[in-house]
Amino acid sequence: MPTRRHVLGFTALSAAAAAGLTTVGPAAAATGSFTPALVIGSGYGAAVSALRLGEAGVRTTVLEMGRLWSEPADDGKVFCAITDPDRRSMWFRTRTEAPLSSFLWLDVVDRDIDPYPGVLDRVDHGDMDVYVGRGVGGGSLVNAGMAVVPRREYFAEILPGIDADQMYDRYFPLAQAELGANTVGPAYHAASDYYRFSRIGAEHAEAAGFATRFVPGVYDFDYMEREEAGLEEPSALAAEVMYGNNHGKQSLDRTYLAAALGTGNVTVESLHQVRQIERDSDGNYIVAVDRIDETGQTVETKQIGCRYLFLGAGSLGTTELLLRARETGTLPDLGDAVGSRWGPNGNVMTARGNHVWAPTGVKQSTIPVMGIDDWDNPGARVFAEIAPLPAGIETWISLYLAITDNPERGHFTYDADSDSARLQWSTDQNGPSVAAAKSMFDRINAEHGTAYRHDLFGDDKAFADDFCYHPLGGCPIGEATDGYGRVNGYERLYATDSSLIPGSIGVNPLVTITALAERNLEEIIAADVD
Repeated sequence: MPTRRHVLGFTALSAAAAAGLTTVGPAAAATGSFTPALVIGSGYGAAVSALRLGEAGVRTTVLEMGRLWSEPADDGKVFCAITDPDRRSMWFRTRTEAPLSSFLWLDVVDRDIDPYPGVLDRVDHGDMDVYVGRGVGGGSLVNAGMAVVPRREYFAEILPGIDADQMYDRYFPLAQAELGANTVGPAYHAASDYYRFSRIGAEHAEAAGFATRFVPGVYDFDYMEREEAGLEEPSALAAEVMYGNNHGKQSLDRTYLAAALGTGNVTVESLHQVRQIERDSDGNYIVAVDRIDETGQTVETKQIGCRYLFLGAGSLGTTELLLRARETGTLPDLGDAVGSRWGPNGNVMTARGNHVWAPTGVKQSTIPVMGIDDWDNPGARVFAEIAPLPAGIETWISLYLAITDNPERGHFTYDADSDSARLQWSTDQNGPSVAAAKSMFDRINAEHGTAYRHDLFGDDKAFADDFCYHPLGGCPIGEATDGYGRVNGYERLYATDSSLIPGSIGVNPLVTITALAERNLEEIIAADVD
């Protein structure tokens, strides 16, 4: 339930956006100054850091390169729908770059748009592109919000240095509660036209011998039921998710970040892009920042000093900042593990064409609520999200995002010419993911006499393995950091996001990132912050 602190914080965010401001909160570093704690990024780990530091009475500034998303545009909406994208959709693009690039091999999915600091970015790394959120709230603005706790045995396998009892008894429940995780009502799921696609996907999987299960999410399913009844403004039932949800979703700007602002100790600075980190003679950190406008132009360059620096810019952002600092010599004592153990969480998408007697529905909710669980298969561990395809027409397509146990890992190198981190990952490394997903969906196709769709992902591909939604790693916990995210080689420097998880977690990772940050911040504030 929202508290007074949540209401105060979200009201402040909305008021700042309405006034065209980039700064929210009382402890602004707007002109370049010193703040006790600085948090870079505003996604899951960053938002946890901001809240817990604010609660501890530590004056904290959060820097986010994206914009505030609270003020409606001319159409009365903050975000645009998947089916009608405009400049709000993507980060400084002239054309959208959706995961599904075609339909019936026709270029009818993407649209030309005006460049703007839109809410979704697709970052090109050659053989692997990475989708990330841009805005106050990070990836929580653009994901489907599946708040799944990983298999306990797999968590222990991937993160053996972390006490699993502690995580499952305390931090996972805490994270789910703070995020507003809830589960769709089975009766509603069984009756709603908007979940026909989900029921068909589950029925086909079960007939082929696979287990299915409901998974929790951060969309308010009571709100969704009222949407369908015509009692609320539609959002998930109006093709909204990938470019933001106008209603219903408990994104971080409504949960952790709102509560953080409500402490009175936290400031959020949007459209602030961090360029460099160094350390002064007193052991404080100096962060060079460009403030940009809505054309992408730098309107101010400044330096902000801090005693405690928390890196929550995500797997790509945190890793790039640390690699740049190591390779340019501003933080030369960073270890060799920085940039290592990256993975796409085994992501691969695929789609099946159903028979005409198995329609998936003209109406589709954008929020997936069921998964096909074959993680106990030792030869091909797969958890496959039954995904929507809200095209506004009947497609007879079942779409899936498979999360697989791919042991392959990539790494980042620093490219001096572009002053950027470049992911070293080849198409061949996707092989285990494709093979695992194929083993599952070959069985489903064989059971039902159906076939893969080859017209959705470009180049006649049945499996989309050239992009991911769940980038993990780059600053692996226990290797580039100690067991709590303290970056090796430097005091009071912390990684607090998806970069800590070495490449895979077996399910959608948002709850794991949040719970791990809760665990780490509890230790850090108790032991390090004075």
